[in-house]
Amino acid sequence: MKPGLRVALLGCGVVGTEVVRLLNEQADDLAARVGAPLELAGIAVRRPDKVRAGVAPELLTTDAQALVTRDDVDIVIEVIGGIEPARTLMLAAMKAGKSVITANKALLAEDGATLFAAARECGADLYYEASVAGAIPLLRPLRESLVGDHVHRVLGIVNGTTNYILDQMDAHGAGFNDALEEAQALGYAEADPTADVEGFDAAAKAAILAQLAFHTPVTAADVHREGITEVSAADVAGAQGMNCVVKLLAICERVPSEGGRNGRGVSVRVYPAMIPRSHPLASVREAYNAVFVEAESAGSLMFYGAGAGGAPTASAILGDLVAVARNVAGGSPGPVEVTYAKLPVLPMGETVTRYYIQVDVTDEAGVLATVAEEFARHGVSIQAVRQVGTGAEAQLVVVTHRAPDAALSSTVEGLRGLEIVREVASVMRVEGDD
Repeated sequence: MKPGLRVALLGCGVVGTEVVRLLNEQADDLAARVGAPLELAGIAVRRPDKVRAGVAPELLTTDAQALVTRDDVDIVIEVIGGIEPARTLMLAAMKAGKSVITANKALLAEDGATLFAAARECGADLYYEASVAGAIPLLRPLRESLVGDHVHRVLGIVNGTTNYILDQMDAHGAGFNDALEEAQALGYAEADPTADVEGFDAAAKAAILAQLAFHTPVTAADVHREGITEVSAADVAGAQGMNCVVKLLAICERVPSEGGRNGRGVSVRVYPAMIPRSHPLASVREAYNAVFVEAESAGSLMFYGAGAGGAPTASAILGDLVAVARNVAGGSPGPVEVTYAKLPVLPMGETVTRYYIQVDVTDEAGVLATVAEEFARHGVSIQAVRQVGTGAEAQLVVVTHRAPDAALSSTVEGLRGLEIVREVASVMRVEGDD
């Protein structure tokens, strides 16, 4: 067996503690898989006096910079999160010849280009399977297994907190606030749930997925983002009336151009949408994640499993660790991200989608014709329309055909300006089967 490889760990919270546990419990198996023993060289933490079960106190240090540049360290695992000091520490590690494993979706989505460039320049590995969808093996198939294929679309549920909340609203009639409180009580949501419920977490993951799938630079700022805080009981009831369910979806698409195989750009967006209950994503319950990948030759692939939590995330990190350790032991780094396509990220207004619109109207002759005329004025075709209620309770429920999002948004604004419209009560995009 080859000489041992030494690992530095940055951060020892929920995920970091699980990484230490797995390294200790599976030491013999990991050594056999790598072909060399793996040994913890040190763990950088902010509070070394805190008791951490299963973690040897002598491994703890507050000097992360010194740890990642030590001569006896081969691989660095980063699980502290955030932008800084994570970025500085990871760059320092690679400059010192260390390979890096990270779960830091926020940093990868904001400044992944800098990290990938450093990995190429330094001849180091940068692996990050744990940054999207927890234990689900998703990024490596995109990065390696499908690298010879042409990916058209990635569609999925990549945030367990929001999926749990929407599932409770659909299955039990819970309001958003009640469902959020339950998610917090169960540990699915943070005390400050903003990153989850406003879609920031999902947008960062969508940027990473789009960059891998389409070999083109995408950052979180490029992603159209809408959260679930405005999803109401009326929206959920409207979806149920259409035999649909509401999910927060991350959608990454290659937008085709006439005669151009690579397309004219990519569309990357995150928003709540209705999907038919017959769609496989509709059955993804509670805090689970699921992602569809549609490729030219491979067809449709679905990845499903636990998308968060200490043990699932640590599992993905250990998978990366074995791969990186093999590369280090063999003296050759693994594949590095390439963004040769450099396709533009298209604005949301150019995205073609469908809308569900619920409009409170006055109950009088000619209402339907007036509403239909507003849709026609913006070039939006109506797929189905029905009236619900009468008198003061009169509502029109409209489902559109596919149209540019800008035209659909303009239609909604036009409806709000009509005298016969009391309120546009619900607006939601519709994905899945047309």
